[in-house]
Amino acid sequence: MEILNHFSLKNYNTFGIEASAKQFVGVHSVEELKTVLVENKNQNKFILGGGSNMLLTKDIESLVLHIDLKGKKIIKENDDFVWVESQAGENWHEFVLWTINQDFGGLENMSLIPGNVGTTPVQNIGAYGAEIKDTFVSCTAMKIDNQEIRTFSNEECHFGYRESIFKNEVKDQYIITSVIFKLTKRNHKITVSYGDIASELEKNNISTPTLKDVSNAVIAIRQSKLPDPKVLGNSGSFFKNPILLKSEFEKIHQKFPEMKFYEVSETEVKVPEGWLIEQAGFKGKRYGDAGIHKNQALVLVNYGSATGQEILAVSTEIQDTVFSTFGIHIETEVNII
Repeated sequence: MEILNHFSLKNYNTFGIEASAKQFVGVHSVEELKTVLVENKNQNKFILGGGSNMLLTKDIESLVLHIDLKGKKIIKENDDFVWVESQAGENWHEFVLWTINQDFGGLENMSLIPGNVGTTPVQNIGAYGAEIKDTFVSCTAMKIDNQEIRTFSNEECHFGYRESIFKNEVKDQYIITSVIFKLTKRNHKITVSYGDIASELEKNNISTPTLKDVSNAVIAIRQSKLPDPKVLGNSGSFFKNPILLKSEFEKIHQKFPEMKFYEVSETEVKVPEGWLIEQAGFKGKRYGDAGIHKNQALVLVNYGSATGQEILAVSTEIQDTVFSTFGIHIETEVNII
């Protein structure tokens, strides 16, 4: 392992922000990870996965550990289910496609989400009616300060909407090294009732969709709305969908009867943040090289040489305007560094 000094992170974050790491090292095994942590015990560390859920607003004055552990395998199975383990550095979308090609069900609705497997439990990623918590069994993680290995079960992860124990109680204490999922081998639960999946399938004359059909539909929808980070720097959804108490929402809904919403429980509703941002007039707006995507208002983009600070300023203006317009506060889903 070679520790590199003043290393550019431009190709290691999906926004394509030019920022540098004081020091950088790629980690390719659990043994290497332990060695780096022991040998640099008293140094500040920054853990980097796929770089898809962060906005770099400054240089990183720490040792950046790029978690690049690879490998996936079946660890057990029966007639109905299979337990699959993936190392943290595997690309999420490629892993999803691998499971689909094996006819393992459960992850297909989360096709084309950017990032690596190891970061998926951190914010309980989800899309089109599916979340990590639905198939997650456990993850293995190394404690940064003493290199102890711990397994976190589904229950111990305290999953919520884009939330987990890794964003709260044990934040910055552990590095996830692998994740185990329990997937179906037969009697797959096909979910097509969210978003435009059903209409996409209908458009292609598919009445009895397979896992691959659902995945292809999700990919087509996402590609029509979301820019490819390799072409246009972005981090997917920049904000969380706000969840409001029904009593609170009803007051707002009286003022804005056209406001879209989804019931999430008997007492709460979710409001699509993309609708709020679009109604506030931001869809397609551009501020130099920072802006809001023309097809999807919840995606902030880097048109070329925008700085993290410039994109952050746009996000702050959006939050302020949405709040002053609707009385709803929207939180960032992306980690601001």
